[in-house]
Amino acid sequence: MQRFIGLVMAACLLAALPFAALGAGDEQKKHAYDVIDRNAAATAVVGDSLFYFGELGMQEHESAKFLKQTLEGIGFKVEVGGAGMPTNVWAEWGSGKPKIVIVSEIDALPEGSQDPKSMARKPLVQGAPGHMEGHNTHGALAVAAAHALKLTMERYKIPGTVAISFGPAEEQLISRPFLVRAGYFKDADAAILVHIGDNMRTTFGFRNYAAISAKFTFHGKTAHGAVAPWEGRDALDAVELMSIGFDKLREHLKPTYRGHRVITMGGIQPNVIPDLAQIWWYVRDASGPAAKENFDKLVNVGKGAALMTGTTMDMEFVASAWPQLANKVIAEAMQANIDAVGLPKWSDDEVKFARDFQTSLGLKAVGLNTQPIKFGAAQQSFASNDSGDVTWNVPTGTLDFAAGIPGVSPHNWQAAVAKTSSIAHKGEVAGAKILAATILDMLTSPELMERVKVQFREDTKGTEYFSLLPASAKPPLDMNRETMERMRPEMRKSYLNQVPRFQ
Repeated sequence: MQRFIGLVMAACLLAALPFAALGAGDEQKKHAYDVIDRNAAATAVVGDSLFYFGELGMQEHESAKFLKQTLEGIGFKVEVGGAGMPTNVWAEWGSGKPKIVIVSEIDALPEGSQDPKSMARKPLVQGAPGHMEGHNTHGALAVAAAHALKLTMERYKIPGTVAISFGPAEEQLISRPFLVRAGYFKDADAAILVHIGDNMRTTFGFRNYAAISAKFTFHGKTAHGAVAPWEGRDALDAVELMSIGFDKLREHLKPTYRGHRVITMGGIQPNVIPDLAQIWWYVRDASGPAAKENFDKLVNVGKGAALMTGTTMDMEFVASAWPQLANKVIAEAMQANIDAVGLPKWSDDEVKFARDFQTSLGLKAVGLNTQPIKFGAAQQSFASNDSGDVTWNVPTGTLDFAAGIPGVSPHNWQAAVAKTSSIAHKGEVAGAKILAATILDMLTSPELMERVKVQFREDTKGTEYFSLLPASAKPPLDMNRETMERMRPEMRKSYLNQVPRFQ
């Protein structure tokens, strides 16, 4: 009984301790910051090189090769091609526990090519892809933090393992469910997701929605639409009936659901009965089980459409994702480091550039953020990200870092502007410090890691993770291949062809 009371008192005392008392000391963090500062130029080379590669999902070959060489150059063991994806990059350094994984992506977006120095629309290569969200900055931040962690762990003899996961095709929700299924996170103790933003931010709770994406192809029989339409079996009718059928089902679905589609194939001309038609669906909901329940209903609607039209239906799985679940204890530790590091010290020229660009876009000229976002619980968004599967298998924190211009929406050419500028470079450096400091806290504090695990068990209680991937699902290796093979020769002319020198 006395032992129990002692444990309870210890737990209460632990809960009351400030995070600085639980994690790495100031000397260790200062060392990591110094390493990051003196390697700022090399960090910029990493991010800028990835920008000019500008590769679409599943085709990040130049980016993967470059990161492999860079990470091996700082002493990490690197595997490229795991989980059946040739551009998947997984790197590790260290040994033993705890094992912390930095999770991010490096893919670009279709038709996003843009001169990052131009405020006006100016593609580097007309029609080519480009980084109009800023995923290029992710690689810079992750490498800078990993290098600082390695040198700090060596100097202070800190045990543990640091890993980095650059998953392909985040924009298509592809890779992380496959990585989880392949067991890459089975021995991880925690993970941190990093993503570009216009401010320093961490949060906790549900961040976004679960999603399942699939294409439904209907096969019928062609016939002349005027002479003998009764001889045909109309695949397009099946597609339309599936769309209408799910529309009629919407009334009976819970308000949290989302469902949207496009018709990708619908025939060749009106007087030829289509024998081939296809509809591509996204089904979403607030949880993985709810998304799966909605998707199963959609599949049954498709089967009914095939039955009504005398056609047959094939389903091609495209992607799936659980909602991101951010760990509160990691978030609190992260916030303490955000408060300690703060935002970059912007120059007058950088603020002027941001204001001028905002004005050119018709936005309020607010310049650049100087104070971090107030800490609090996440507001669950309706969008999806394939990292959600990681967060249901490993306690996971999140870091959005300030390397973008406020008000500029991603996924359009404007968001490619300034992604190789000093604004992005300073954001990468400050974000790397916050990331490295938080991982040092977890590496050096068993008490903190225990609280992280307790929080994870509480967050996932009552919801058992299962893969939304069908057993037969394989990564779509040909995705974006034709576009990149066609565009890459001209894009090569903009490559930096520089080697980052980390010290």
